[in-house]
Amino acid sequence: MSVFLFGCKDTTLHVAKFLRRKGVALHLVTISPENAAKNKVAGYEDLAQHSEWFESVYVAESYALNSQADQNYFNQNLPSGLGFCVGWQRLIPAYVLQKFSRGIHGMHGSARNLPFGKGRSPMNWAIIEGRNHFFTNLFRYVDGVDNGPIIDSAVFSITPTDTAETLHYKNTLCMCAMIERNLEALQNEKVVYREQSSEGGESFYPKREPEDGVIDWRDDIHAIDRLIRAVAPPFYGAIAYHQQQELRIFRASMFYTDLEAHPFLACAFGEVADVFPSGKFLVRCSGGVLIVHDCSEHHLKAGDRLDKSDPPLKRFIRNDYGFFDL
Repeated sequence: MSVFLFGCKDTTLHVAKFLRRKGVALHLVTISPENAAKNKVAGYEDLAQHSEWFESVYVAESYALNSQADQNYFNQNLPSGLGFCVGWQRLIPAYVLQKFSRGIHGMHGSARNLPFGKGRSPMNWAIIEGRNHFFTNLFRYVDGVDNGPIIDSAVFSITPTDTAETLHYKNTLCMCAMIERNLEALQNEKVVYREQSSEGGESFYPKREPEDGVIDWRDDIHAIDRLIRAVAPPFYGAIAYHQQQELRIFRASMFYTDLEAHPFLACAFGEVADVFPSGKFLVRCSGGVLIVHDCSEHHLKAGDRLDKSDPPLKRFIRNDYGFFDL
């Protein structure tokens, strides 16, 4: 039996290769590089360049699948009643869902299990919030936001060195394992679904934009470290400014804490404390000193100040428990 795969990221390709090794014929629905840039897709992969893994490749005209060309494509007699979404960060419209008799299925999870933590960027938020575990689910898409019935669930740890990239990899491996456990039942329409219940409430994370990664150097060093890990590649990196010029920080770690008698206790928050011949540099933060390992090109020197952008920093609303799902 063939399967439709919706996606446009490197994780999509990983799952495609996994399914092909299982003997599954795949039909891909993806988007163009231009469409990906327009929609700010982090971790985009031009999967049309990997057509050898697929029986067919359809490059959608609209990421929302709402153009006339897209509707014409799905109104054909499609050669499959089963689909998976991997790296497709848009709702699948109802008219497409209705074309798949065995359903379209994807992953969603959060640091607190469904029906809590629905919505956008749950893995990024989990790192920002300092969570230790992530619950993830394989579920059937219905006309709504992350509210379909669940097939299978898993949990994985979030370590102090995890980044957005490694959490995406962990989630992808969970999806492969859950598909393998349930593929035969899905193909034979014998899968047992577990309906979500919202009797105890539900919550949704807000969308994050690249500009939400601006660092407030007055913040606690642990919070800054988590932010940098949360928006690391395949996302756009954390943002710092020097004389209003943007600097993207992709990887950093704590170097000193203020419990130590380090030599930079008198530096101001956001001050570049030292620069090494490798180009790596130290920044004073509240509670310690951060070392920046990987960033965009810079010409910083000791004593420079990393200031913030002119607009006020965006502050997301917290719930009663101090987290960001509302």
